[in-house]
Amino acid sequence: MSVDEKTMLRPVNLFNLTEVIEQRQQVYGVPPRPNWITTYYGGHDIKLTLQRFTGNIIFSNGLRDPYRAGGVLKNILDSIIALPTINGSHCLDIVKSNKTSDPDWLVQQRNTEVEIIEGWIAKYYADLKAINK
Repeated sequence: MSVDEKTMLRPVNLFNLTEVIEQRQQVYGVPPRPNWITTYYGGHDIKLTLQRFTGNIIFSNGLRDPYRAGGVLKNILDSIIALPTINGSHCLDIVKSNKTSDPDWLVQQRNTEVEIIEGWIAKYYADLKAINK
């Protein structure tokens, strides 16, 4: 699959929660619970939640992505890294690469992600070696 400027920008779909709730009630017999995930798992403060419970995450966010508002756009910790890019769209960095058509910024984005992950793996093996001495 080739990606170019025309395919990076996705059309905006207007979202109406009331319509979605009514439609799901008709189709499935139950209404959706849009706040269930944060009620059940927490996450009202994504930064606090990530700081306490995770690490080694790269949030690659294309600023042309319609979901970017829900994304992490700033580093939270040294191991919870945001890599926003002006030109990217949803999941563009994980689409199969194409050496003839991928723009330079996308190649660099992927290389940066690989370098970060390689650093995490190297640190893991260094820590493991130190523990096993």
